[in-house]
Amino acid sequence: MTLTSSTERHHRSSLRWAVSDILTMARRNLLALFRIPTAMVFAVIQPVMFVLLFRYVFGGSIQIRGFDYVNFLIPGILVQTTIFGAIGTAIGLAEDLQRGLIERFRALPMARMAVLGGRTVSDLARNVLVLVVITGVGMLVGFRPHGGVGAYVQASLLMLLFAYCISWGFAYVGLAAPNSETAQAMTFPLIFPLTFASSIFVQVAKLPSWLRPFARNQPVSQAAEAVRGLMLGTPHGESTWITLIWAVGLIAVLGPLATSRYRRAL
Repeated sequence: MTLTSSTERHHRSSLRWAVSDILTMARRNLLALFRIPTAMVFAVIQPVMFVLLFRYVFGGSIQIRGFDYVNFLIPGILVQTTIFGAIGTAIGLAEDLQRGLIERFRALPMARMAVLGGRTVSDLARNVLVLVVITGVGMLVGFRPHGGVGAYVQASLLMLLFAYCISWGFAYVGLAAPNSETAQAMTFPLIFPLTFASSIFVQVAKLPSWLRPFARNQPVSQAAEAVRGLMLGTPHGESTWITLIWAVGLIAVLGPLATSRYRRAL
């Protein structure tokens, strides 16, 4: 009984230690981000430009059945923005690896998961900030979420969870790339087909017939449909559950891959 209690206390202590290390690394990454304000500015400017471009340039020529286009667009842009924000995981880890920081971190008495966990958590926090900014911009250009505050929060949590799970795949890319420029170049061929061949900007029915099966069933489309349905209070089938299943599946596969790559990074 005493041995069991001692083991339990040890596990709890190890868990607190790991969580503390992850939060310390996340704080370090966020401080580095805010000390380079141009990085944060560009993280916000890109989605704002997408909002303005599709709202005022392309929006007039895109007809969406059953939706005012701005209400259709903004939930999709939010999903795209959080996924693009996860690319920062690859770039940040590649930079740390290139500068030799990861070697130093591994020499410190910290939990092994602190580097990867801290990076993904800090990028999640950045996504929260960007989501708030883009929501404000969306409201300024006419976006009106009719699903209510509770549904909006649910949609936001869903997309943040989905993007967080994807970020573990980008962590693997960042650790596999020789430098940050290569890491960025490696992420775009992966993310562009998923974001543009999807229901983020147009309904799947508007896409070419040969592309529709992929666009309809791929995870980004499911996430966009779920977020859109929750925010606008419209039917969206099983998209929420499908998105959650995708998120669990992605983290189950990508998490161990990134962890294994981290162990072999040096």
